[in-house]
Amino acid sequence: MGLFGKGSRLSQKRRKFTPEYREEAVKMVIETSRPIAQVARELGLVEGTLGNWVNAYRREHAGE
Repeated sequence: MGLFGKGSRLSQKRRKFTPEYREEAVKMVIETSRPIAQVARELGLVEGTLGNWVNAYRREHAGE
């Protein structure tokens, strides 16, 4: 089947997340000081995806 074969994670359709969902996930990391990896696991997210959201949030809210 190869790297992108049937059933591989790379062949799955991308999930769409609302801005509200992203914000709630980010707040779970920031407000509770829990590791991104732990929150991502709990929510069934890829750690890198949640990390990107957290980094973007921190850039947008720098200085607050």
